[in-house]
Amino acid sequence: MDYSIPFQTKETTEEVIKEEAIDYSEARLFFKQKKDFDVLSFVTERIFPEDENGPGAIKLGVPYFIDKQLAGSYGSNKFDYMKGPVQKVKVDSSYQTLMTRGEVFIEGVRKLNDESLKTYDAEFFDLEGEQQDEILTAMEAGEIELRSVKGSTFFNLLRQMTIEGAYADPLYGGNKNMMRWKMKEHPGIRAGYSDLIEEEEFQIIEQMSSKDYQS
Repeated sequence: MDYSIPFQTKETTEEVIKEEAIDYSEARLFFKQKKDFDVLSFVTERIFPEDENGPGAIKLGVPYFIDKQLAGSYGSNKFDYMKGPVQKVKVDSSYQTLMTRGEVFIEGVRKLNDESLKTYDAEFFDLEGEQQDEILTAMEAGEIELRSVKGSTFFNLLRQMTIEGAYADPLYGGNKNMMRWKMKEHPGIRAGYSDLIEEEEFQIIEQMSSKDYQS
């Protein structure tokens, strides 16, 4: 039996590493329960669905973008004043709750699933699209009550983060493979345009992410 180790060149080693590379960007950091994450995934897809123009939230990795944001200082409201009193305001986009964004999301996605079970006797991710939209519309209108936060506040935060995840730098987990930048012919994160500044015709430039500048 031949126990010799085959000679490895730099090129073949890099090929093996590339083939075995794991996409660690698609790993949950905040959501401990898979059911919560599954509900979030289907919710983002209803807000930002796949169509003839391009992929939707799930293929873009938006759920993982949100998961990573909630796992960090943004989700824990680390840099926000989080003591009372809490004012009552009419503007739904105003964040008036002592709950952190992470707590708001856990409360929100679980309430969506509870409403789904109560209304249709099925998990939210097993519903038809129209049924999911009906529950989301009720949440947006503030007709579904949450603990210590308005349903409309949760929905607006959810919609904001979904759109951010669809168009953010892929470094943060969303906009996978810069697909939405490519759809809009957005150049992405580029260091400069000195080589193109005098061009008179519209230039379609290859997209670049912050990842492309890392050595």
